[in-house]
Amino acid sequence: MNLIDKVNAKSVRTDIPEFRVGDTVRVDYKIKEGNKERIQAFEGLVVSIKGGFVGKSFTVRKKSGSVWVKRIFKVNSPLVDKVTVTRKGYVRRAKLNFIDNMSGEYKVKERN
Repeated sequence: MNLIDKVNAKSVRTDIPEFRVGDTVRVDYKIKEGNKERIQAFEGLVVSIKGGFVGKSFTVRKKSGSVWVKRIFKVNSPLVDKVTVTRKGYVRRAKLNFIDNMSGEYKVKERN
């Protein structure tokens, strides 16, 4: 194990549960407003997962009012307070970007 791997190993979080593309997750994200800090929840479908180890990120898509919102989160960011898997889904793709072009809701099968 070289020096870079040792430094990166300290930055990797172990409290984040394992999840896949197609799962519905709730991400509690810390938001700073002035000198105050609060936690905001963002719940939606995991559309893609990129990277690995320290630079791993995932994209979550949800409907807010009548607008679809996509947000990218870094797994090892100190601003991500907690990630909880609400529902496990089963999809046959690594990235679900085709959902953006569809109209209406996209139903994901439940995983056992």
